[in-house]
Amino acid sequence: MSKKVRVRFAPSPTGPLHIGGVRTALFNYLFAKKHGGDFILRIEDTDQNRYVEGAEQYIIDALNWCNIPFDEGPGKEGKFGPYRQSERKNLYKEYADLLLEKGKAYYAFDTSEKLDTHRKEHEEQGKTFIYNWHNRLKLDNSLSMMPEDVKKRLDNGDDYVIRFLTAPDEKIELNDIIRGTMTIDSNVLDDKVLYKSDGMPTYHLANIVDDHLMEITHVIRGEEWLPSLALHHLLYQAFEWESPEFAHLPLIMKPVGKGKLSKRDGEKLGFPVFPLTWNESIGYKETGYFSEAVVNFLALLGWNPGTEQEIFSLEDLKQTFSLERVNKSGARFDPDKTKWYNQHYLQETANSDLVNPFKNVLEQNGVTNENDEHLEKIIGLIKERAVFVTDFWDLSDYFFKTPETYNEKASKKQWKDDTAGIMNQLVSVLETITDFSSEATESIVKEWIGAQELSFGKVMPPLRLVVVGDMKGPHIFDILEAIGKEESIKRITKAISVLK
Repeated sequence: MSKKVRVRFAPSPTGPLHIGGVRTALFNYLFAKKHGGDFILRIEDTDQNRYVEGAEQYIIDALNWCNIPFDEGPGKEGKFGPYRQSERKNLYKEYADLLLEKGKAYYAFDTSEKLDTHRKEHEEQGKTFIYNWHNRLKLDNSLSMMPEDVKKRLDNGDDYVIRFLTAPDEKIELNDIIRGTMTIDSNVLDDKVLYKSDGMPTYHLANIVDDHLMEITHVIRGEEWLPSLALHHLLYQAFEWESPEFAHLPLIMKPVGKGKLSKRDGEKLGFPVFPLTWNESIGYKETGYFSEAVVNFLALLGWNPGTEQEIFSLEDLKQTFSLERVNKSGARFDPDKTKWYNQHYLQETANSDLVNPFKNVLEQNGVTNENDEHLEKIIGLIKERAVFVTDFWDLSDYFFKTPETYNEKASKKQWKDDTAGIMNQLVSVLETITDFSSEATESIVKEWIGAQELSFGKVMPPLRLVVVGDMKGPHIFDILEAIGKEESIKRITKAISVLK
């Protein structure tokens, strides 16, 4: 590529960033970094009526949590700023006027009431109202009026919009990196509004002007913008500007049924759809996902590396990613697969790095002042069964508190008439052990079992029941070592009195 690659992620601050938006940002970031380019964040806040306080900061926080920071944007001003469209609004009138001068746009004074009347009349005839070549000379605009009347309307301060003048009878050839070549008949296009009399541009004008001025080389966005591609292509032609290359990403689809993934799907099926918590909607971060897991599963939603590889670090993705391998069809979201990814990254994380998150879980359950080395050892025993760090408590609670109850079904099965006597003998054996490590204790207990001609079934399952309170957990002698000799004997003795 001869030009330096520059891409932009341009969300509107109208609410939290959906996981689909995060994927769009990720694909832009990966493409830029693979080609040594820049990744720009631009806040498209021209629609002030829908602006939501805190949404812009949420977007920035979400990108930073995912480790896909922008090179330029709000707070990281470069030479192409400002990066909020509301701070650039003085620019857009100049370019709207330029289109008027070129004869590529026109003033329209139609009231919303009149346009609604036209729409209803068309609907009654089974037609769709389109404001374009076939009716614009019959409507209230500068094409159907004398110049002096237009001037008078403007001087009077009448409300107006500036519409793009779409030429009829043209075959517009469009190119998309993902979808290939498409041809659109200009006769089916409407004359889109570009600028309003309140001094604010519409998305179409603002994003074309900003992409040009910010020297954007590739526009990578969701397929919901595909219907706008023809207009954007025509706008570049009208301004006589070089167009960037376009790539429209496939939708992320619902786990079940038809349609794209929504907040409601997450609420219904119990999984996050936002990277961070927003109001009542819990995010991936707060659910316990690793950001690396989120990035990994998002990258493979709609992109295929061409191999069987499923685990990719961010650095791997920067090297491997290509738009040519992005699928055209929608990618179905799989909540179970996202958990699989998180479990993988949990297993790959060093036990020492999980100690502090584990402490947070323990504190929430009333356990404090635990030794780091002790916790690290427990993590090593339980984490292979966990998907999230939040799972650690259910997997390890018996390490920190003596069982108050014993699984009823297991008790009936494991506690026989002679079990109390065997457990009393076992206590005597444990009391003689000086090295209470898992290996040493296991060796002595198994030797005692053999010498007493007992079956392992008479000793080991009841031992697990009285120590844990249930038939779960890792190797029983690892548990004994972790809770210590005194606590082990205390638990066995207590169970003998309770279960008799």
